[in-house]
Amino acid sequence: MTDTTADAGQSSSIWPGLALTALIAAAAFGLRRVPGVNAFSPLILSILLGMALHNTIGTPGAAKPGVTVSLKVILKAGIVLLGLQLTVGQVIEVGLRGVGIIAAALIATFLFTKWLGRQLGVGAKLTELIAAGTSICGASAVIATNTVTRASDEDVAYAVACVTVFGSLSMVLIPVVEATVLHLGPDAYGLWTGAVIHEVAQVVAAAFQQGDAAGHTGTIAKLTRVMMLAPLVLTLGLLARRRNEGASGAGAPIPWFVLGFVAMVGIASLGIVPTAAEPWHKGLTQFLLAMALAAMGLETDIRKLAAEGARPALLGATSWLFIVALGLGLVLLLGPNG
Repeated sequence: MTDTTADAGQSSSIWPGLALTALIAAAAFGLRRVPGVNAFSPLILSILLGMALHNTIGTPGAAKPGVTVSLKVILKAGIVLLGLQLTVGQVIEVGLRGVGIIAAALIATFLFTKWLGRQLGVGAKLTELIAAGTSICGASAVIATNTVTRASDEDVAYAVACVTVFGSLSMVLIPVVEATVLHLGPDAYGLWTGAVIHEVAQVVAAAFQQGDAAGHTGTIAKLTRVMMLAPLVLTLGLLARRRNEGASGAGAPIPWFVLGFVAMVGIASLGIVPTAAEPWHKGLTQFLLAMALAAMGLETDIRKLAAEGARPALLGATSWLFIVALGLGLVLLLGPNG
């Protein structure tokens, strides 16, 4: 009896799973030191490593409680800490027109992707994840949105793959188009990259190719766009709650952790976080989010992923082209001239 109780207690321990997801996240950070691999964020590498382990060796049964904690608790902690990287002052620096361009591109892309997903017959949950990842901030937006969308891990992995591929294409192609065709100037080019490219790291890579001024504008514009993650997730949570109340009388939980994200933005805006602490909280944020994506990879079956077919990829590609073209049009029409 004692042995059985001990086994049960051991099997429900969260530590093996937490250790496994932390190990995968650490390996992802280590892999970024390899030439060529550093173009990918630790988040992307973590989910790929997790998927590779799950679909070859299999996720150990003893790790499952900790994997669940990584998905539910560690993820939310990472999103809350993400708020420390943003300030209200950055939004002011972008300017009213810049914020308007970013918000218009975000909202239009999200609604267009939702509409197109219905036309293509892509599942509503997968469509919502692709819409969030494309319109806001790539993998981080996908996993934050999934706290209210509650899609399968395969849907999350597919959405992350879409925003990774098309964000990487933006990172490579947009600087080429700027240098050979458009010649927008540093402020307009930086605003364009920040308003349309998926991941923060991809924006930084693309924007700084046209100089420090463009890089600074692109980074600030992108962080302003990331700040819009909070109202989007809260809105989606309220809509999901209303739908569930109408269908079953039981509402979906409100994503209150997003208020923690907003509180961190407020703390960062007050300037009370020491500059010397910035690398530490940024690194911790990335590590926690990498652990969450490692956990998703550990629950993702590639066979189920392949069963999604090509239509979600077509949705992701079209959504990507839409935001790139719309963002450029808005910058040319309303944005800065230099």
